[in-house]
Amino acid sequence: MDDPALLPALTRIAEALERLAPPPASGLDLKAADAFVWHPEPRPHLAPVPRVAAVPIGLLQGIESQKALLLDNTMRFARGFSANNAMLWGARGTGKSSMVKAAHAAANAELPGGLALIEIHREDIRTLPDLLSQLRLQPRRCIVFCDDLSFEKDDADYKALKSVLDGGIEGRPPNVLFYATSNRRHLMSRDMIENERSTAINPGEAVEEKVSLSDRFGLWIGFHNADQPTFFAMIEGYAAHFALPITTEALHAQAIEWSVTRGGRSGRVAWQFVQDLAGRLGVKIDP
Repeated sequence: MDDPALLPALTRIAEALERLAPPPASGLDLKAADAFVWHPEPRPHLAPVPRVAAVPIGLLQGIESQKALLLDNTMRFARGFSANNAMLWGARGTGKSSMVKAAHAAANAELPGGLALIEIHREDIRTLPDLLSQLRLQPRRCIVFCDDLSFEKDDADYKALKSVLDGGIEGRPPNVLFYATSNRRHLMSRDMIENERSTAINPGEAVEEKVSLSDRFGLWIGFHNADQPTFFAMIEGYAAHFALPITTEALHAQAIEWSVTRGGRSGRVAWQFVQDLAGRLGVKIDP
């Protein structure tokens, strides 16, 4: 170098570029935890989650068939067999995300360290191909999870999801499954689908291209609002698990009043009621 005075500046530039560069796939440490959150910026990395906020799978009441489907799919994958990407869709607060976390915990209880749960935020879904490229060479099996996934008008991020679910020359890595929850069965808003129908030269093909996204999930699991007996089963399960000192009659009466004030019955409403009840009864619970 002709001018030694430039060396410090060039060194600083090189160090800055190195900090911005994504880490190599071999640099991922999937043994650091059983769960991670994907952060694509400013430097792509997986942040370990020391403790997942998961409800024991036995406490999820009123969704027995859904529980059996997802748990079977998850356990087969954890054991090294083929399994499907899963979409859990339906009414809000019905236990969709709780089911995913509970199934992951159940799999790791039977096969310690078998599965890593990696959460990707909805706003980062366009970086999903980058995440999968880093997971592709990892020996550990992973479930990539996106909660409350949906797409609005003029939102093109769904194309990144389509390419990795079932398409592209690389395809989905064999050690990765994708689980998503959504309030919408087809992930698209009605306005988005209707807009495609009204503006396209061939409306049928345009709509089919949008709706085909949900078809790329091999497993669809629907969740619906609970009836009153199911709602009672939920709160009774929680009350028994946490040994709440209350009679069944009083429990039901207070639960009905709570559900009326909340405008519905669901797993989320049941859990919120039990948290409130435990506090009023002076019982500490560990969610």
